[in-house]
Amino acid sequence: MIPKTMQTILHALSYGGIEVEAARRLADLKKLDPMRIFCRKLDGEVYNGDHKIPLRLYFPSIEAQREAEERGIRGPVILFFHGGGWVTESVETYNRVCAQMAQSTGHTVVSVEYRLAPEHRFLVGFEDCYEAARALYRDALIIDLNPDEITIMGDSAGGNLAAAVCLRARDTGDFQVKRQVLIYPALNNCYTEASPYPSVRENGEGYLLTAKKMEDYLNLYESRPEDRENPYFAPLLAENLEHMPRTLILTAQYDPLRDEGEAYGERLRAAGNEAEVRRIESALHGYFALGIKLLHVQESFACINQFLEMRTC
Repeated sequence: MIPKTMQTILHALSYGGIEVEAARRLADLKKLDPMRIFCRKLDGEVYNGDHKIPLRLYFPSIEAQREAEERGIRGPVILFFHGGGWVTESVETYNRVCAQMAQSTGHTVVSVEYRLAPEHRFLVGFEDCYEAARALYRDALIIDLNPDEITIMGDSAGGNLAAAVCLRARDTGDFQVKRQVLIYPALNNCYTEASPYPSVRENGEGYLLTAKKMEDYLNLYESRPEDRENPYFAPLLAENLEHMPRTLILTAQYDPLRDEGEAYGERLRAAGNEAEVRRIESALHGYFALGIKLLHVQESFACINQFLEMRTC
């Protein structure tokens, strides 16, 4: 249970809908992180047509890299899509998250600066992510990379994009994804009372991310109402989930998105895939970006590492 005092604070912070510029200014405060200069990173780019997609590569610490090599892992990579409701956040605001991810997993992390809504609505950001993945799998970004050593990962809206990229890769055969990690992913197309998932009603108010905000995010992301029926917009709508990658889904107890993430895991298993679902107890949506010292983040990285090492978390 969340303490009563904390519940009062959360209710006070869980206000109304989304005001895009204000939300972006708030997210941009994370760019002031003084620790970012100590990251082992390199900026790069790939193209989606004529558009240049910035990327940032984060390298594990020397110690983590050596440990990975001792486990027989050759240059593993995580392709990461950040959260932010398809509207806010950036590679820069996720700087510390991705640097910690590289150090905690011993993987090189490739973070994608996909275009944001509402200036660039569906399918634009999704296609940026897909083209970044295609470039990585086709050896156009990291030379001599074994495609079997790539894991696609994302949190929240980034989890949506990761799931959608894996779906499209399965559908087109452009490349084969072996692993995906979805962290409290947004996978459905409805956060009103019509939602079939109890967590939308149980956790839709008072826990920072509200159901009202999720509806606002969807409205800002879609190009037209029909987009909501597209499985690349809402992966839970995919009729066929056969031949999907090995999957780990992390959900948060006090999150309106909790039940849809867990339902996606159940559907993946029912379709014959290997899928693990782990609910992080007492956690709120967005906890993964709060810092490595948070126990929920430590629990998540322990689970992710077990998954990456082919062990059950």
